[in-house]
Amino acid sequence: MSILVTGSLAYDTIMDFPGRFRDHILPDQIHVLNTCFLVDGIVKNFGGCAGNIAYTMRMLGADPIVLSVLGSDGDTYSDYLEKQGIVTRYIYREASALSSQATIITDKDDNQITAYHNGASDAASDLSIGDMDQSFDFAIIAPTKKTAMIKYASECAARKTPFVFDPGQQLGGFEKDELRKMLSLCSFFIVNDYELKVTEQKTEYSARMLCAMIDTVIITRGASGSRIITRRGAEHIEIVPCKPQEVRDPTGAGDAYRAGFFSAYAAGKDLAVCGQVGSVAAAYAIERYGTQNHIFSIKDFEQRYGTNYAS
Repeated sequence: MSILVTGSLAYDTIMDFPGRFRDHILPDQIHVLNTCFLVDGIVKNFGGCAGNIAYTMRMLGADPIVLSVLGSDGDTYSDYLEKQGIVTRYIYREASALSSQATIITDKDDNQITAYHNGASDAASDLSIGDMDQSFDFAIIAPTKKTAMIKYASECAARKTPFVFDPGQQLGGFEKDELRKMLSLCSFFIVNDYELKVTEQKTEYSARMLCAMIDTVIITRGASGSRIITRRGAEHIEIVPCKPQEVRDPTGAGDAYRAGFFSAYAAGKDLAVCGQVGSVAAAYAIERYGTQNHIFSIKDFEQRYGTNYAS
């Protein structure tokens, strides 16, 4: 099963703050916030949701097709993706802008502050699934420019192609009716527990209503694992987390989970196994700095899966 992955491609700058944000922010002075976090080291990486998901999918043997945009500085990233065996013919170049950039600071409690510049991704709305001459069976609509996400969803629906709606950091930009439309069209909806609450508030839909209208709702809960709920709440599947060998950087764990989950789904696995595969992939991601620096073989992955989830 070929999987279309839409979303951002970005250069990430990741920094570790050796303290806790809460010790340096005075709640009663938040309206005049002016603080500085002295960080330990700085690492630059390839990132962006589409790139992160496709990277882990390839290691798992899946066949992702990326639809996205890079800027005038995108040659290095494009060459890198090709070396990973990822189809890049639908990664377009916006010569008048730099590629998307994310600057992320993580504290000792794994809280994060992110500054993100959309850059070349502003041109994502100019792309169309209809212009692609390569077929695919399934799509993941990951965060990029909101208008592009809405466009891709409508195009998938028109061609009756099932898709995942993964709003992520773009969730706050969706208006009530826009969000309701996306939810009415998708087959899978994946969010973390906080994003689920935001979705309920924005749409005025309860969690029960969401589960009644969407085939599968996936809720990631960090160190608490994940929950999978099928249409009308017929089945609740609790996924215990795969224990990482060490926690170095939580950035990209969610994207790795998505890659694992939908690689397993494309291979015909049941939803419980999909969630477990996603959890193992996320564990590999958080053991390394950056979102595309974890490496595993299929043999090693299967061994870790068996260790954590052997029946």
